[in-house]
Amino acid sequence: HTTTLLAPPSLRRRAMLYIVGLGLGDEKDITVNGLDAVKRCARVYLEAYTSILGVPKERLEALYGREVAVADREFVEQGIDGMLNEALEMDVAFLVVGDAFAATTHSDLVLRAKALGCKVKHIYNASIMNAIAGCGLQLYRFGQAVSIVFFTQTWRPDSFYDRIKENASLKLHTLLLMDIRVKEPSVEALCRGRKEYEPPRFMTCATCARQMLEVEEARGEGVYGPESMCVAVARMGQEDELIKSCTLKEMCNIDMGGPLHSMVLVGETHPLEDDMLAMHRAVEADFLPEDQVPSQYLEDL
Repeated sequence: HTTTLLAPPSLRRRAMLYIVGLGLGDEKDITVNGLDAVKRCARVYLEAYTSILGVPKERLEALYGREVAVADREFVEQGIDGMLNEALEMDVAFLVVGDAFAATTHSDLVLRAKALGCKVKHIYNASIMNAIAGCGLQLYRFGQAVSIVFFTQTWRPDSFYDRIKENASLKLHTLLLMDIRVKEPSVEALCRGRKEYEPPRFMTCATCARQMLEVEEARGEGVYGPESMCVAVARMGQEDELIKSCTLKEMCNIDMGGPLHSMVLVGETHPLEDDMLAMHRAVEADFLPEDQVPSQYLEDL
């Protein structure tokens, strides 16, 4: 009979956890390396917690030739160990809209994977952190990025104001990343011990601007004001990408369409940046009448 010769353990290929950035547009924005990795994986998960893709997952499945399981917030926070255990035995892909390391959630995933003994490979892609340069503001003139969360009637977090103040002191631009609420359990359901979720909600540039002005009025430190210049961007990298510049007061009524939105509070500008801002200047048709602007409070959405 024949004897099967096995390679020594040191030469055997170990299973891999691939953390794959998908870029910002659609299923075709994955890199060639990323696509090759996904095609060799036995399991493929799509992270749907820190961002959303502009196309349904079926479009990914058609191109990748693999079934894609959606990893929502509950999965990422509670069920991730099952995926990591799979990655000890087989190749697993964890797909992230944009680039995985633009969100701290995924650094935690890598640390947990390494602690469990998983082999991990990162495949990078474009994210809002670099695509924002498409608005015409130069990346090296940006300071700290800040997150803006939905206000409620009783909770108005304003820690972002101090970060913007630090950037403003250096005359730097500030990228504002807006709140995403996907598959959030309702308070009523939690009280009853049931799994029921609020509808998805995505902060708009208009809501962000109103909250910022509310905080400036409360803090009164003159970090920015109604006439501060801003740039709104929506659906970056997608076919209907939209970029508009205007003052912060005007931004309160801007209509940027569907999600996802981001915004830049403009610092000191170079003449070339001024020309780009002028090219993207919003016109009257870009603004909503006051009675059509949604409330900035989470409870009202």
